[in-house]
Amino acid sequence: MKRELTLFPALLFQLLLTVLACTGCQSCSDSDPDTSGEEPKPEEGIHTYKAPLYWSVYEYCWLLEQKGVPAEQMDITEAEWDRIIDWVARDLKPYGYDMLCTDGFIPMIADDASGYMTRYGSMPLKKLVEKCRAKGLKLGIYDNPLWIHGADNIPVKGAEGVTFGDLKYKQGDTVLNPGESDRWFSWAVASHKGTREYIDGFFKHFADMGIHYIRMDFLSWYEDGQDRGMGKVGRGYGRDNYEQALKYICESAARYEVFTSLVMPHLYRNAELESRYGHMVRIVADTGNGGWAHFSDNDRRKSYGTWPNCMNMFDGFVYWSKVSGRSKVIMDGDFIRLNTFATDAEKESVISLQLLAGGPVTVADQYHSIGDNLRFYQNRELLALNEDRFAGKPLSGNLLDAKNQIWYGQLSDGNWIVGLFNRENSAQTRSVTFSELGIKGKCQVRDLWKHADEGEADRLEVRLEPHACKIVKLTGM
Repeated sequence: MKRELTLFPALLFQLLLTVLACTGCQSCSDSDPDTSGEEPKPEEGIHTYKAPLYWSVYEYCWLLEQKGVPAEQMDITEAEWDRIIDWVARDLKPYGYDMLCTDGFIPMIADDASGYMTRYGSMPLKKLVEKCRAKGLKLGIYDNPLWIHGADNIPVKGAEGVTFGDLKYKQGDTVLNPGESDRWFSWAVASHKGTREYIDGFFKHFADMGIHYIRMDFLSWYEDGQDRGMGKVGRGYGRDNYEQALKYICESAARYEVFTSLVMPHLYRNAELESRYGHMVRIVADTGNGGWAHFSDNDRRKSYGTWPNCMNMFDGFVYWSKVSGRSKVIMDGDFIRLNTFATDAEKESVISLQLLAGGPVTVADQYHSIGDNLRFYQNRELLALNEDRFAGKPLSGNLLDAKNQIWYGQLSDGNWIVGLFNRENSAQTRSVTFSELGIKGKCQVRDLWKHADEGEADRLEVRLEPHACKIVKLTGM
């Protein structure tokens, strides 16, 4: 017994030396499985971004289209880009608008060995990135990692023996609309070998340029080949392919730290997939002519089961508020063209709702169409909501209930924001008692458009002119 007790410390010491020597050994780490837990899913914890503030080319291009200019002839000259960038840097960047973004319309050209987009019309993307960077701005890109721009014989990096052509539809693929052809786009089918690597190459391509915002469009056309306004518009690759594609997109976006904006999704099953895999989703039809119609009146009080689900911003934000919130997917109300609104009250309302709903403020006005409207984009007290990642809710999510014109929510510092809106064509009284919102006692009230303190109260009641709003901050609870 005495002999055994003497040997035990020596054996223990030898075992300890063996363990220390083995730490980090390649052969052991390769052969022994990691039992610490499953690898984190790429979609977990992705909702950490605030909504972007930026300028878009949308109005510039849309007006050309209305004039009948063919897409292949649309372009923005380098001199015009310089004027745009200088204007954004001077008048918008000091207020937090730190990015410019391309859109559709203008040809997206792949003209190098990568097969991915390198030019937007005549402008090389690398040059455009550098022009923006020189002014302290970023560049976002309108493109879709499921679109194939390059030639069929270009090899997919990381997928041996696979070319771009192999990613496209093949006879025998299961689709929802057999016999249909895809309009406008050559899609990469998620179930095909190499699509994962193609998507990863897409994100790496842009991230290497310094581009970390991708606005990807026509997702409904990929999922089921249906458009509520146009009917069948493609083969429709099915829910499983759509989810697999979004998984790949989410995985690579996380790897390269790219913000993903999902555009034209059907949002089936309460945006189940889009909320899980994307940072931001469109919840309204295209801006088009803009104005009060797109903000509040188009097909008012209606929602549809397919894209476009809502035809005006206000209904879109109300209806989809059920999936939004701090640390949740961001709702995108599409572009703002303040020059198309009739009154100052309307302009205050459209800016206010984006920020109360936690959405982006996307300026589509141009330096020569903005007029005297810059001041509405430059309200620092309201823009502070964006920096806080504030995402409020309507008092009612029912499109038929007038209480959806009352919005509220809590800032990260514990203070509250309350917004009263009047969507009607006549003056209306709006009122709310703070206790209805879960706020106890009286608060100090500050009007964020008037930039004025209004004393202490435990309720708000205000007579609003047509299309007007009142946005207040409550403190001192």
